[in-house]
Amino acid sequence: QVQLVESGGGLVQAGGSLRLSCAASGGTFSGYGMGWFRQVPGKERAFLGTISWNYGLTTYADSVKGRFTISRDNARNTMYLEMNSLKPEDTAVYYCAGRRKGVSSLAALYDVWGQGTQVTVSS
Repeated sequence: QVQLVESGGGLVQAGGSLRLSCAASGGTFSGYGMGWFRQVPGKERAFLGTISWNYGLTTYADSVKGRFTISRDNARNTMYLEMNSLKPEDTAVYYCAGRRKGVSSLAALYDVWGQGTQVTVSS
């Protein structure tokens, strides 16, 4: 059973950058479509973007397009989320997720989730 572990969260000032990692353990995420989501207390998990297994095709939510970049290194079983020009409203717990049947913007369709990593952006 593949498990996902996020890392790289922390505290950053507005306008700064962070790179989150999502590493697969207990197996490979070969063939998995991967996604990034975030959640703030009292709200549903929000879609940020996806990356396909085969060609590394990406999609992004409008709220992060042009600021966030998703990439993956299949040889290392790791996915990344590069976040630039961070804003206080980007403060959330960030989650990565994997789906055997490709990518989706719907959190409910993902098969495996990481535990989340906190990102806090100060003004």
